[in-house]
Amino acid sequence: MHERFSLLIGAILLLAIVTLSSSIFIVDQRQYAIVFQFGEVKGEVINEPGLHFKLPLIQNARVFERRILTIDTSESQRFLTSEKQNVVVDYFIKWRIVDPKLYYESVEGEESRAVIRLNQAVNAGLREEFGKHTVEDVVSGKRTEIMVQMSKRANRDAKDIGVEIVDVRLKRVEYPSEISSNVYQRMEAERKRVANERRSMGAADSERIRAEADRRREEILAKAYGQAQRIKGEGDAQASAIYSAAYGRDPEFYTFYRSLEAYRESFTGKEDVMVVDPSSDFFKYLKAPRGARLGQN
Repeated sequence: MHERFSLLIGAILLLAIVTLSSSIFIVDQRQYAIVFQFGEVKGEVINEPGLHFKLPLIQNARVFERRILTIDTSESQRFLTSEKQNVVVDYFIKWRIVDPKLYYESVEGEESRAVIRLNQAVNAGLREEFGKHTVEDVVSGKRTEIMVQMSKRANRDAKDIGVEIVDVRLKRVEYPSEISSNVYQRMEAERKRVANERRSMGAADSERIRAEADRRREEILAKAYGQAQRIKGEGDAQASAIYSAAYGRDPEFYTFYRSLEAYRESFTGKEDVMVVDPSSDFFKYLKAPRGARLGQN
């Protein structure tokens, strides 16, 4: 009897523990929770973290992420710009659940279904905005404006499933591979054209600078030659004045001095030879350097 009573007490305790454990669930601070009763939402969304209770066997709880989630496109998408140019785009989406009850009712709380809906909304928004702008706009010029407008449009669709698009960013925007080579060839040709044009301009500038330098060189040389001739003329005039003064003071000495200068200039080397009549006046001072003057006196 005592053993039966102990088994009954144990069974009751076990049942109580199982019942208590199935009545308690924990909500993390990074999660929402919804309580369901027979498959239908019961009560409000639980936002507060901690321990919460539900009726065992009748009710069940389901948690949903409240953190920001990321959708990273695995395949590149093609869009057509206003110039009718195809561009290949890679992008990612940042989103979060803001209305767990609507999120469950619209996509049954399945993240994969929410990802499909969000991708469709963002893809449609990008397609519309790209069609309004040029390649330059989507690459750099109006990229921020385009993403803002697209996010607003996509968020209108996202609210229908209880989520919010936090941000959409373009990772890559480029031409398809089949036309990239043609684009690069045109870019290369344009760069070569610019390079040749600048080389021509550089050559023209070089010729102009060289001609200007030659002109200035000729001017400087002409000016220097003029100054040299003027200085030489002044020197010759001063020399003539000195010669005249010396001749006026002592003509005989002047004549003697000039003869010596003539001798020195005539016989500059040991091998110099001059054929002159011995009776020439050239040797007058060599024959009688002192007597020539005395004889005249």
